[in-house]
Amino acid sequence: MKAQATQTLNGIDRAQMQETVKAIKKQPTLAQFEWRVHNKWLGGGANRSTIRDFYGAGQEDTSRSEDFVFVNGEPPVLLGANEGANPVEFLLHALAGCITSTAVIHAAARGIRIESISTRLEGDMDLRGFLDLDPSITPGYEGIRVVVDIQADCGDEELDELLAFAKDHSPVSQSLCRPVPVTVERTRSLSS
Repeated sequence: MKAQATQTLNGIDRAQMQETVKAIKKQPTLAQFEWRVHNKWLGGGANRSTIRDFYGAGQEDTSRSEDFVFVNGEPPVLLGANEGANPVEFLLHALAGCITSTAVIHAAARGIRIESISTRLEGDMDLRGFLDLDPSITPGYEGIRVVVDIQADCGDEELDELLAFAKDHSPVSQSLCRPVPVTVERTRSLSS
């Protein structure tokens, strides 16, 4: 049974969502975003990322008054001191968050009321690729399993379709599922 059309569904303002979609259809350049992360090495396997500024909707964003700060670390078995989650764990975190947000937003667009969502992710990795011990092993995840427990006011078939759609339209999922060019350049001087 579908939820009645309301102004807010799943914490999403449906009228604002429709206005955003209308504005982007009218002016597609509003859809162009540039996300930014600034990172500084702290020592050993630890480093700190700060996130605040980004470009989107045709302008520099000024909505954030403080940085989001994330410390990347490694467990002792990987020569760290558990300063924070390691980068590949943050990648799982980003994937979980993006699939969840994509599902919630598109559920609201479809008039589906989400009662609860929880997700468990597991990723398999062979460190011989990272350590350059076997050239036949690619560094990184060999596979990622996403298991979603979702309760909503619709049937199983509609939920399965929603989750498939979320996987296919999640920017993080699609960044992992297709080749994305990554360039690494060295600068002569870094600003802090």
